[in-house]
Amino acid sequence: MTRTAKAMKEESTSRNRKRKRQRNPETPKEEPNETPENQNNDKKRQRENKVHKNQQRGGSSASAKRPKPSNYLDALREKLSGGNFRRLNEKLYTCSGKEALDYFKEDPDLFDMYHTGYQQQMSNWPELPVNSMISWLSSRSSSLVVADFGCGDARIAKSVKNKVFSFDLVSKNPSVIACDMSKTPLETSSVDVTVFCLSLMGTNYSSYIREAYRVLRPSGYLLIAEVKSRFDPNNGGADPKDFVKAVCDLGFTSALKDFSNKMFILLHFKKKEQLNSKKKKIEWPELKACLYKRR
Repeated sequence: MTRTAKAMKEESTSRNRKRKRQRNPETPKEEPNETPENQNNDKKRQRENKVHKNQQRGGSSASAKRPKPSNYLDALREKLSGGNFRRLNEKLYTCSGKEALDYFKEDPDLFDMYHTGYQQQMSNWPELPVNSMISWLSSRSSSLVVADFGCGDARIAKSVKNKVFSFDLVSKNPSVIACDMSKTPLETSSVDVTVFCLSLMGTNYSSYIREAYRVLRPSGYLLIAEVKSRFDPNNGGADPKDFVKAVCDLGFTSALKDFSNKMFILLHFKKKEQLNSKKKKIEWPELKACLYKRR
């Protein structure tokens, strides 16, 4: 190969290598300078990327544990409602029936508030005393006329075939008669059964039992269900023997004393056929107020 041919071949090879480098550049990347400012920017971008990813997944674990606004408000309302119920309940146990009637007349909405709280409390009981009353009435003749003192939602009237007069401090439906339970509109000796289901509230509870005695026919029944703690003398409650004696001195005979339930007691009385010819002073024991604890 002549020198000229050799030079031409080397020139051609050089051109091919140049074209190849242009098609596949291998220029190394220039590394940025690691200044404090660049490091801070990198950390900021990392935090922003993390927040963005959490938002896409529905929030961070901390925000997922935070209660939803609706649940929080419901819990707050329930707490406020429970506090109002306890205050109302305490007032009803520590005032007279007339005072309670006037109290609810001023603001009838308080009655709904009270019974909402009452139903929440009853939902924790394994057995409801009103069901015992309904069971007793269902086992007797449907011709018996009943007076339900402190009827609440009038469940007894809704559950039995008997004629039921339902009384309470406030009437929320036409079947309930609003009145002071010591002065009902019933005629003397006009009913066969009187019921007090957790309703011997107020400082003048004995006047309610006297009213029940007045409206009952001879041999009529007085049915009482009350919170058990109210009749626990070891914890400030009344002695049940003293209570039974007082009711019998009024003109009844004891027909049932049931203390088997852990939440309430059942006391049944029967009105004597012959009225007492001599009036005697009756010693009514003070019943312990049923005050619910803050939860």
